[in-house]
Amino acid sequence: MTKPMKVPGPDHPIEIHPAKKHIVVTAAGRVVADTDSALMLQEASYPPVYYIPRADVDMSQLLRSTHVTYCPYKGECAYYSIAGEDERGLDAVWSYEHPYPAVSAIAGHLAFYPDRVDAIEVTPAA
Repeated sequence: MTKPMKVPGPDHPIEIHPAKKHIVVTAAGRVVADTDSALMLQEASYPPVYYIPRADVDMSQLLRSTHVTYCPYKGECAYYSIAGEDERGLDAVWSYEHPYPAVSAIAGHLAFYPDRVDAIEVTPAA
């Protein structure tokens, strides 16, 4: 069965632009991501989400999960757990590895659940 694909529009807007912030993600007492190149995705009335380039994430601290979800606006979503973290770190990170064309900018980026990491520090970029 084919999954539905929806295109963002006035009823469900999605905007993606450079965050222009310095973002550091810590989990299990370690820095997991550090970037000045994040994208900020604002979807409908949801809080903004920072998508961090994979190159700025320490992938050695993440374990690929078998958990998968689907968003009709973005596509299939893969998950990662944080190594050395307790249950809070399970499926704490997500990535649309092959997102739909309308949100293709987030390909190669990861996002973190704020309540499943120690902190997501956001400061002005240098």
